[in-house]
Amino acid sequence: KLPLESIQVVLEELRKNGNLEWLDKNKTSFLIMWRRPEEWGKLIYQWVSKNGLTNSVFTLYELTSGDDTENEEFHGLDETMLLRALQALQQEHKAEIITLDDGRGVKFF
Repeated sequence: KLPLESIQVVLEELRKNGNLEWLDKNKTSFLIMWRRPEEWGKLIYQWVSKNGLTNSVFTLYELTSGDDTENEEFHGLDETMLLRALQALQQEHKAEIITLDDGRGVKFF
């Protein structure tokens, strides 16, 4: 067991490294991330590039649950984290999140 002050130091370090996000202003609830969204985006884009899939459109379901990604680390990734990863790629002009008839998708560049 750690004293409260030590726990706060650990949590603050995780936040500084981008692996923790406070969910409330009182800092009583937080999200700990195995990888930062930018890291997930990099993994996804590496897979897209490696497989020659730039200029392709995918549904979010295809990326996290499709047969083609079954052996990838991002397979099964939570949709909220997937969207954050894709937003990071969008900021780098490597992807664009789009709205499809049956949900959301992404086009990679």
